[in-house]
Amino acid sequence: MRFSLSKRAVIVAVLAVSCSLPVQAASQWSPPSPTSASSIPQSQLIQPDELNRLLHAQGAERPLILQVGSHVLFAESHIAGSEYAGPGSQDAGLQQLRARVGPLPRKTFIVIYCGCCPWNRCPNVGPAYKALTDMGFTRVKALYLADNLGADWVDKGFPVETGR
Repeated sequence: MRFSLSKRAVIVAVLAVSCSLPVQAASQWSPPSPTSASSIPQSQLIQPDELNRLLHAQGAERPLILQVGSHVLFAESHIAGSEYAGPGSQDAGLQQLRARVGPLPRKTFIVIYCGCCPWNRCPNVGPAYKALTDMGFTRVKALYLADNLGADWVDKGFPVETGR
């Protein structure tokens, strides 16, 4: 018997492994840390539909799109045209991100995303956003993926690539 996994099943499995973080009980709630995804101002979020429209718009400024999560997830499936910039939750990943954007003008339009897990549990986007704004970048948006990349981008039929 031959067994094959759908692309969706593989992405779900990768997401489950990538985001096995402890969850705080509701009674232990505390304000978001300065580097949590939830700390990113609403005005600095971009919705998947909006980014997809922007990527297809004629004459629109195309942002630099950086995936700041797991390399395993990036290799499995990532937003078409995006670059891997290292996991934002790790010092080595933040160094990789800083090295990638360091020579760019501080007005460069940058969109970061992870998609490893639900937004409120993502360990990567918040630190990456903080690193970019601390470097003086003024046009940084974080792609709001409420559930994960599979549910909020891939399942909607938005453009993806694999590999690298």
